[in-house]
Amino acid sequence: MKEAVAGIIGHNGLDGLSKSYDPAPIEDKWYARWIKDGIFKAEAKSGKPPFSIVIPPPNVTGSLHLGHALDNTLQDILCRAKRMQGFNVLWMPGTDHAGIATQNVVERALREEGLAREDLGREAFVKRVWEWKNEYGSRIIGQLKKLGASCDWDRERFTMDEGLSRAVRKVFVELYKKDLIYRGKYLINWCPRCLTALSDLEVEHKETEGRLYSVKYLFADGSGALTVMTTRPETIMGDVAIAVHPRDERNRHLIGRGVVVPICGRVIPVIEDNLADPEFGTGALKITPAHDPNDFLVGLRHGLEQIQVMDDRGRMNENGGKYAGMDRFEARKAITADLAEAGLLTGEDPHVHSVGHCYRCDAVIEPYLSEQWFVRTRPLADADVEAVRRGDIRFVPEQWAGTYYQWMENIRDWCVSRQLWWGHRIPAWYCLDCGEVTVSMEEPDKCSCGGHLRQDEDVLDTWFSSALWPFSTMGWPDETDELETFYPTSVLVTGFDIIFFWVARMIMMGEEFMEAPPFRDVYIHALVRDEKGQKMSKSRGNVIDPLVIIDKFGADALRFTLAALTVQGRDIFLSESRIETYRFFLNKLWNASRFALMNLENARDTDIDGRYLRLHDRWILARLSDVTKQMTEFMDGYYFGESARLMYDFVWGELCDWYLELSKPALRGDEGEMRKSASQAVLYAVFRDVLKLLHPIIPFVTEELWSAFGYGETLIGRTEWPKAGVFDTYAGSAGMDFMQTLVRAMRNLRAEVKLPPQQQVPRMCLRLKDSLGHAAACVRENSDLIGLLTKVGKTELLESGEMAPRQSLSSVTGEWELFFPVGDLLDVEKEITRLRGELNKLEKDMGRTRSKLSNPNFIGKAPAEVVAKEQEALKAAERQKKRIEENIAGLE
Repeated sequence: MKEAVAGIIGHNGLDGLSKSYDPAPIEDKWYARWIKDGIFKAEAKSGKPPFSIVIPPPNVTGSLHLGHALDNTLQDILCRAKRMQGFNVLWMPGTDHAGIATQNVVERALREEGLAREDLGREAFVKRVWEWKNEYGSRIIGQLKKLGASCDWDRERFTMDEGLSRAVRKVFVELYKKDLIYRGKYLINWCPRCLTALSDLEVEHKETEGRLYSVKYLFADGSGALTVMTTRPETIMGDVAIAVHPRDERNRHLIGRGVVVPICGRVIPVIEDNLADPEFGTGALKITPAHDPNDFLVGLRHGLEQIQVMDDRGRMNENGGKYAGMDRFEARKAITADLAEAGLLTGEDPHVHSVGHCYRCDAVIEPYLSEQWFVRTRPLADADVEAVRRGDIRFVPEQWAGTYYQWMENIRDWCVSRQLWWGHRIPAWYCLDCGEVTVSMEEPDKCSCGGHLRQDEDVLDTWFSSALWPFSTMGWPDETDELETFYPTSVLVTGFDIIFFWVARMIMMGEEFMEAPPFRDVYIHALVRDEKGQKMSKSRGNVIDPLVIIDKFGADALRFTLAALTVQGRDIFLSESRIETYRFFLNKLWNASRFALMNLENARDTDIDGRYLRLHDRWILARLSDVTKQMTEFMDGYYFGESARLMYDFVWGELCDWYLELSKPALRGDEGEMRKSASQAVLYAVFRDVLKLLHPIIPFVTEELWSAFGYGETLIGRTEWPKAGVFDTYAGSAGMDFMQTLVRAMRNLRAEVKLPPQQQVPRMCLRLKDSLGHAAACVRENSDLIGLLTKVGKTELLESGEMAPRQSLSSVTGEWELFFPVGDLLDVEKEITRLRGELNKLEKDMGRTRSKLSNPNFIGKAPAEVVAKEQEALKAAERQKKRIEENIAGLE
């Protein structure tokens, strides 16, 4: 076979490459060139098959962290590979307005000026936030570019730009018309610091050391008391009932009786409800509908009054009696002191329980009764679950589908209103005269009754606009070419922590408004942890800043590390030393390319001519064909780690360690001009495809090397992905596997007698089984190469009955025996003495291990992995003992 090779001399060539790899100038240069040449741009109309991804929009307040780096590296790998595979690729970029986070940043800046948002008023404050966004909001976009993200930046969107705002309003109005959005009084999660509602998913639950208080509620008839346990005595003033389980034998006789609420003296009933747990405490549960979500539902079931005892800042209100004005935690102390003084506090015990905190400011969440806007999620969720079950949407890894089902089947209505000024203002107006509510796309002039209108003060949850991201960014509600071409998108790449915040809600909105899922695949990547498996946090001091890493090692080193460590369903354990290890790979690739270019100088254009190829040439081409096929399969299956490690092993372990070493004689001209030309052609072709296969993972360095090799004027990202099977005619190079095994055995024998690597030895002898005639031919045809790699002057082939040479070390397999005569190379008696000493020490160690493994206490008490480790150590020692004994026998 002849494989065409054109333009061997690079237009930059060796002179264009620095002696050592320095990523900084390379990365800045090539990213600017990619942008200038527009290689990231998608075509709204194209004959190519479409491939599309929408970026999980980072917050405008954000700075690049490792989660972003991982997420966007994986997306970029897919997009670059698909472009090379002939797809019309759209990677839609953008940022999220991040309601609470952005408003908090600007409010902090105002406080430094001695101002509050109320001092400015809503319009001026929102203008101030826009000014901040315009000045600082693009920072993370610049950082994504530094990482190498190949988004179509001309299409960059923002969740509050004009087009997306129109889409948000359209969805709200349509859902309202379908009775899928409603306004109602409901117990919500309230942050008394941020002064806004939070969805269930925005509450972070933490195990907290609290107190469990036992409080006596006296019966109204004076006949005794019922003890109730609570962690929140500050809410006692809002109690409206005591519940006991209907099958609780201890308490069921109390149902219907009245008890007196401590402190305030109000009489409330004892009711029956399944919420009460007979196994906890006395089995009696105080019911406070305005301050506990479960109690709220009990109150609805029994028609109980809702008494709110706190205001929106977590202070006791007028219903708090003499505690009015106190902070909730201050009131807790005061009330427990008063209960104790009245003889009603019968116990106070340490108690660890889960307490909700605001995901933004970490304040303790207060269940709060409030008028809010809600999305009715159950009608939306049922259709979405079916979309996943019938395979319209595929989760990768598949295990996350189960998590998705579990959450969707237990979904609650979604509170979408937020008490903020920054965000999409709810398009609802209230008539000041008749009270009618108007929900409209356009701002109405007046009510249908002619009365004046006031717009709702609240804004929508940030996740509401994010839920529309896959189709709103492509121009919906207009019918656009982008929607026709790229929706549904091909894959969503994201972390498991926002399956519920974002993934589920995008599916809801996509199915409802586009009548199609927003994406075909959902690839869920794991967390990046530190090298010990701990979550990274500032308090632990184990945070790795990707921007610092890029400055130190380059973006390609970070990208390659993150890709190589990505295994489906397994967290990434990252350390700077691991990044440095993969940076060494880039150095290796750089140096190997310099070697290749050095040997391609003054070479003429040529073809790969199979008549002049040797075993190692055919082998590397066959391996390249295999690797190309595997890489294509790995990319299609989202096996990022497997693809990076495959290329690492191929480039370092096969191309560099074997092929380049074996090709040196031919490249020097030692094997004649035809062999030199053939080796140059193979070298050129292999590096061409290796750079292409590596480009999606490490785009900067591969572009620089591509330019140096001079593979044409086209940027590597615009070239065609290597085709599997091009070099399949070179398959069947099994002799190379035999030669590699033989070389390793020879090197091991040298190492056993501690010969210096460069010391030449006269000979080794090889005896093959009769069935290995092909191996004998391999040895004869490649004896020069075997000698090159082992520093062995001659490999002698022994006949099957021929005696082994005296005073030899040996290596034996089921197929052949290798003998290394050492009588003339070292003091044999001294070597035998050394080996016997080594054997004696090994036997003592084995004795200790056997003793440990025969001890019932050790076997019974030690962890299984410790026992297994000792058993494996004994097996390894037995193999080593046999090897030493064989060597002693061979030397005697």
